[in-house]
Amino acid sequence: MTTIYGHRGAKGEAPENTLASFQQCLGHGVRRCELDLHLSADNQLMVIHDPSLKRTTGRRGKVVEHSAADLATYDARKGGPGWVSPCPVPRLEELFEKCDFEHWQLEVKSASRTRAATTVLAIREMAQQFGLLDKITITSSSREVLGAALELTPDISRGLVAEYAWLDPLKVAQNYDCNLLALNWTLCTPERLIKAQRQGLHVSVWTVNEPALMRRLADFGVDSLITDFPGLASATLENR
Repeated sequence: MTTIYGHRGAKGEAPENTLASFQQCLGHGVRRCELDLHLSADNQLMVIHDPSLKRTTGRRGKVVEHSAADLATYDARKGGPGWVSPCPVPRLEELFEKCDFEHWQLEVKSASRTRAATTVLAIREMAQQFGLLDKITITSSSREVLGAALELTPDISRGLVAEYAWLDPLKVAQNYDCNLLALNWTLCTPERLIKAQRQGLHVSVWTVNEPALMRRLADFGVDSLITDFPGLASATLENR
Protein backbone atom coordinates (compact mmCIF):
# COMPACT_ATOMS: atom_id res chain seq x y z
CA MET A 1 0.00 0.00 0.00
CA THR A 2 1.55 3.28 -1.11
CA THR A 3 1.22 6.12 1.41
CA ILE A 4 1.34 9.85 0.68
CA TYR A 5 3.59 12.59 2.06
CA GLY A 6 2.71 16.24 1.54
CA HIS A 7 5.74 18.04 0.05
CA ARG A 8 6.57 21.10 2.19
CA GLY A 9 2.99 20.69 3.38
CA ALA A 10 0.88 21.09 0.27
CA LYS A 11 3.25 23.16 -1.86
CA GLY A 12 0.98 23.18 -4.92
CA GLU A 13 -2.03 24.44 -2.95
CA ALA A 14 -0.67 26.81 -0.29
CA PRO A 15 2.59 28.69 0.37
CA GLU A 16 5.26 26.04 0.93
CA ASN A 17 6.60 25.21 4.40
CA THR A 18 4.04 27.42 6.19
CA LEU A 19 1.48 26.46 8.83
CA ALA A 20 -1.27 27.06 6.23
CA SER A 21 0.39 24.53 3.91
CA PHE A 22 0.63 21.80 6.56
CA GLN A 23 -2.96 22.43 7.66
CA GLN A 24 -4.04 22.14 4.02
CA CYS A 25 -2.29 18.77 3.82
CA LEU A 26 -4.00 17.51 6.99
CA GLY A 27 -7.31 18.82 5.63
CA HIS A 28 -7.05 16.20 2.86
CA GLY A 29 -6.59 13.48 5.46
CA VAL A 30 -2.91 13.13 4.50
CA ARG A 31 -1.10 12.63 7.80
CA ARG A 32 2.49 12.43 6.62
CA CYS A 33 4.61 15.35 5.57
CA GLU A 34 8.03 16.37 4.33
CA LEU A 35 9.65 19.69 5.25
CA ASP A 36 13.00 21.49 5.21
CA LEU A 37 14.98 22.90 8.11
CA HIS A 38 17.55 25.65 8.54
CA LEU A 39 18.93 27.14 11.74
CA SER A 40 18.28 30.79 12.60
CA ALA A 41 21.03 33.08 13.93
CA ASP A 42 20.05 31.95 17.45
CA ASN A 43 20.07 28.24 16.52
CA GLN A 44 16.29 27.74 16.35
CA LEU A 45 14.93 25.22 13.84
CA MET A 46 13.11 27.17 11.12
CA VAL A 47 10.96 25.56 8.42
CA ILE A 48 12.15 26.95 5.09
CA HIS A 49 13.66 25.33 2.01
CA ASP A 50 16.32 27.75 0.75
CA PRO A 51 19.29 29.01 2.75
CA SER A 52 18.32 32.47 1.47
CA LEU A 53 15.11 34.39 2.19
CA LYS A 54 14.67 35.87 -1.29
CA ARG A 55 12.46 33.33 -3.10
CA THR A 56 9.74 32.86 -0.50
CA THR A 57 9.81 36.12 1.49
CA GLY A 58 11.35 38.62 -0.96
CA ARG A 59 13.81 39.70 1.74
CA ARG A 60 17.57 39.92 1.50
CA GLY A 61 20.06 37.78 3.31
CA LYS A 62 20.23 34.26 4.65
CA VAL A 63 18.09 32.48 7.19
CA VAL A 64 21.14 32.07 9.44
CA GLU A 65 21.64 35.84 9.60
CA HIS A 66 18.22 36.46 11.21
CA SER A 67 16.86 35.61 14.65
CA ALA A 68 13.93 33.21 15.01
CA ALA A 69 11.80 36.04 16.40
CA ASP A 70 12.44 38.14 13.28
CA LEU A 71 11.96 35.23 10.87
CA ALA A 72 8.60 34.49 12.48
CA THR A 73 7.41 37.94 11.35
CA TYR A 74 8.44 37.50 7.67
CA ASP A 75 5.66 36.65 5.23
CA ALA A 76 6.59 33.57 3.18
CA ARG A 77 3.78 33.75 0.59
CA LYS A 78 5.94 34.97 -2.29
CA GLY A 79 6.15 32.79 -5.40
CA GLY A 80 3.60 30.26 -4.17
CA PRO A 81 -0.08 29.79 -5.01
CA GLY A 82 -2.22 32.81 -4.09
CA TRP A 83 -3.08 33.03 -0.41
CA VAL A 84 -5.18 35.69 1.32
CA SER A 85 -3.56 36.02 4.74
CA PRO A 86 0.14 36.39 5.62
CA CYS A 87 2.08 33.15 6.17
CA PRO A 88 5.07 33.60 8.49
CA VAL A 89 8.14 31.37 8.40
CA PRO A 90 7.31 28.81 11.11
CA ARG A 91 9.50 27.36 13.83
CA LEU A 92 9.49 23.55 13.81
CA GLU A 93 8.20 23.74 17.38
CA GLU A 94 5.03 25.52 16.20
CA LEU A 95 4.27 22.75 13.69
CA PHE A 96 4.90 20.06 16.31
CA GLU A 97 2.42 21.89 18.56
CA LYS A 98 -0.31 22.47 15.99
CA CYS A 99 -0.13 19.64 13.44
CA ASP A 100 -0.94 16.05 14.20
CA PHE A 101 1.11 14.15 11.61
CA GLU A 102 1.76 10.44 12.06
CA HIS A 103 5.17 10.77 10.39
CA TRP A 104 7.51 13.63 9.49
CA GLN A 105 10.40 13.60 7.03
CA LEU A 106 12.63 16.42 8.29
CA GLU A 107 15.10 17.30 5.56
CA VAL A 108 18.28 18.99 6.71
CA LYS A 109 20.18 20.78 3.96
CA SER A 110 23.94 20.38 3.71
CA ALA A 111 25.86 21.94 6.57
CA SER A 112 29.31 22.14 8.07
CA ARG A 113 30.13 19.47 10.65
CA THR A 114 29.40 21.86 13.54
CA ARG A 115 26.08 23.06 12.13
CA ALA A 116 25.05 19.51 11.25
CA ALA A 117 25.71 18.48 14.86
CA THR A 118 23.82 21.49 16.27
CA THR A 119 20.87 20.79 13.95
CA VAL A 120 20.43 17.07 14.65
CA LEU A 121 20.77 17.62 18.42
CA ALA A 122 18.17 20.42 18.28
CA ILE A 123 15.82 18.11 16.35
CA ARG A 124 16.30 15.37 18.93
CA GLU A 125 15.59 17.71 21.84
CA MET A 126 12.45 19.07 20.18
CA ALA A 127 11.17 15.63 19.15
CA GLN A 128 11.72 14.29 22.65
CA GLN A 129 9.89 17.25 24.17
CA PHE A 130 6.84 16.47 22.00
CA GLY A 131 7.12 12.68 22.28
CA LEU A 132 7.77 12.32 18.54
CA LEU A 133 11.08 10.41 18.47
CA ASP A 134 9.46 7.44 16.72
CA LYS A 135 7.47 9.64 14.31
CA ILE A 136 10.32 11.46 12.60
CA THR A 137 13.05 10.61 10.13
CA ILE A 138 15.97 12.98 9.65
CA THR A 139 16.64 13.03 5.91
CA SER A 140 19.48 14.60 3.97
CA SER A 141 21.62 14.34 0.86
CA SER A 142 24.56 15.54 2.97
CA ARG A 143 27.03 13.03 4.37
CA GLU A 144 27.92 15.52 7.11
CA VAL A 145 24.30 15.56 8.27
CA LEU A 146 23.77 11.79 8.03
CA GLY A 147 27.11 11.18 9.75
CA ALA A 148 26.19 13.55 12.59
CA ALA A 149 22.76 11.93 12.93
CA LEU A 150 24.25 8.41 13.05
CA GLU A 151 26.80 9.44 15.65
CA LEU A 152 24.82 11.86 17.84
CA THR A 153 21.15 10.88 17.49
CA PRO A 154 21.30 7.13 16.69
CA ASP A 155 17.81 6.62 18.18
CA ILE A 156 16.20 8.71 15.40
CA SER A 157 15.69 7.07 12.04
CA ARG A 158 17.69 8.39 9.07
CA GLY A 159 16.91 8.75 5.39
CA LEU A 160 19.10 9.48 2.38
CA VAL A 161 17.77 12.01 -0.15
CA ALA A 162 19.04 10.88 -3.56
CA GLU A 163 18.64 13.20 -6.51
CA TYR A 164 21.36 11.86 -8.82
CA ALA A 165 22.62 8.36 -9.52
CA TRP A 166 26.31 9.18 -9.75
CA LEU A 167 26.85 7.47 -6.42
CA ASP A 168 25.06 4.23 -5.69
CA PRO A 169 22.28 5.50 -3.39
CA LEU A 170 21.79 2.05 -1.86
CA LYS A 171 25.41 1.84 -0.82
CA VAL A 172 25.37 5.35 0.68
CA ALA A 173 22.12 4.54 2.54
CA GLN A 174 23.76 1.39 3.93
CA ASN A 175 26.87 3.30 5.05
CA TYR A 176 24.76 5.58 7.25
CA ASP A 177 22.44 2.82 8.43
CA CYS A 178 19.42 4.52 6.87
CA ASN A 179 15.97 2.95 6.82
CA LEU A 180 14.41 5.40 4.37
CA LEU A 181 15.45 6.33 0.85
CA ALA A 182 13.89 9.52 -0.55
CA LEU A 183 14.46 8.95 -4.25
CA ASN A 184 13.98 11.36 -7.13
CA TRP A 185 11.23 9.60 -9.13
CA THR A 186 13.38 9.62 -12.29
CA LEU A 187 15.80 7.26 -10.50
CA CYS A 188 13.07 4.87 -9.43
CA THR A 189 13.48 1.87 -11.72
CA PRO A 190 11.71 -1.35 -10.71
CA GLU A 191 15.16 -2.96 -10.27
CA ARG A 192 16.46 -0.27 -7.92
CA LEU A 193 13.17 -0.26 -6.00
CA ILE A 194 13.22 -4.02 -5.40
CA LYS A 195 16.89 -3.94 -4.41
CA ALA A 196 16.27 -1.07 -1.97
CA GLN A 197 13.28 -2.80 -0.39
CA ARG A 198 15.27 -6.03 -0.05
CA GLN A 199 17.85 -3.96 1.81
CA GLY A 200 15.06 -3.01 4.25
CA LEU A 201 14.60 0.55 3.00
CA HIS A 202 11.28 2.39 2.89
CA VAL A 203 11.36 3.99 -0.58
CA SER A 204 9.72 7.42 -0.76
CA VAL A 205 9.74 9.01 -4.26
CA TRP A 206 9.55 12.73 -5.04
CA THR A 207 8.12 15.00 -6.36
CA VAL A 208 5.16 13.22 -7.93
CA ASN A 209 2.38 15.52 -9.16
CA GLU A 210 0.85 13.77 -12.20
CA PRO A 211 -1.95 11.24 -11.59
CA ALA A 212 -0.63 8.86 -14.26
CA LEU A 213 2.82 8.89 -12.66
CA MET A 214 1.31 8.41 -9.18
CA ARG A 215 -0.50 5.32 -10.43
CA ARG A 216 2.55 3.96 -12.23
CA LEU A 217 4.83 4.34 -9.20
CA ALA A 218 2.18 2.86 -6.90
CA ASP A 219 1.93 -0.10 -9.29
CA PHE A 220 5.72 -0.49 -9.12
CA GLY A 221 5.24 -0.87 -5.36
CA VAL A 222 6.89 2.27 -3.96
CA ASP A 223 6.29 2.63 -0.23
CA SER A 224 5.31 6.31 -0.43
CA LEU A 225 4.96 9.30 -2.75
CA ILE A 226 5.96 12.87 -1.88
CA THR A 227 3.64 15.29 -3.69
CA ASP A 228 2.81 19.01 -3.95
CA PHE A 229 -0.86 18.01 -4.29
CA PRO A 230 -1.78 15.67 -1.42
CA GLY A 231 -5.52 16.03 -2.15
CA LEU A 232 -5.06 14.95 -5.77
CA ALA A 233 -2.75 12.10 -4.76
CA SER A 234 -5.20 10.88 -2.18
CA ALA A 235 -8.08 10.89 -4.68
CA THR A 236 -5.92 9.24 -7.36
CA LEU A 237 -4.66 6.38 -5.19
CA GLU A 238 -8.06 5.78 -3.57
CA ASN A 239 -9.61 5.27 -6.99
CA ARG A 240 -7.28 2.44 -7.95
